[in-house]
Amino acid sequence: MATNLASLIKRALLPKRRRDFVRDERGVTAVEFGILAVPFFSIIGAILETSLVFLSGQILDSAVQDSGRLLRTGQVQAANYTPAKFREYVCGRLYGLFNCSNLFVEVQVLTSFNAATIKPPVDYSCKTQDECKWNRPEAYSPGAGSSIVVVQVYYKWPIMLNFGSLLANLGTGEHLLGAATVFRNEPFS
Repeated sequence: MATNLASLIKRALLPKRRRDFVRDERGVTAVEFGILAVPFFSIIGAILETSLVFLSGQILDSAVQDSGRLLRTGQVQAANYTPAKFREYVCGRLYGLFNCSNLFVEVQVLTSFNAATIKPPVDYSCKTQDECKWNRPEAYSPGAGSSIVVVQVYYKWPIMLNFGSLLANLGTGEHLLGAATVFRNEPFS
């Protein structure tokens, strides 16, 4: 009896149009999708961007290892590679993912393995493009046979979906990718 009384009061208080609107369930799926679409696509975008950054880092590392092998075996020295030619070789191993003019390439001869210091050529606390420029000049010295050589290559990868600087490690919204290898050249003449 109480439920009948409650339904009579509802009918009396709510006009027919409002009652029909409250009971109408058409479009519920569209509304729920609209509520969940932004977080869902944000997560998908973050996953894709993170994957692309890690893939690019692996490709850069592989390119540095391959070009280091050319140095180690004396092929670069025998062919008299210039810094531009060596950069071109590294760039050829990057499969078009990188803007090669923005690479920082450094090849140096060391006195010992203990002298190897792998240090990025940019200050992580920079905030603007002017502050985030490379803070040391590129170097190219492939060395002779049995020389100890360090090869470092860096690239500022642009982050498209920057969710609170999770991927960006530079103040400009970019992620600094770096790869390095240290080795002793073979005893070629």
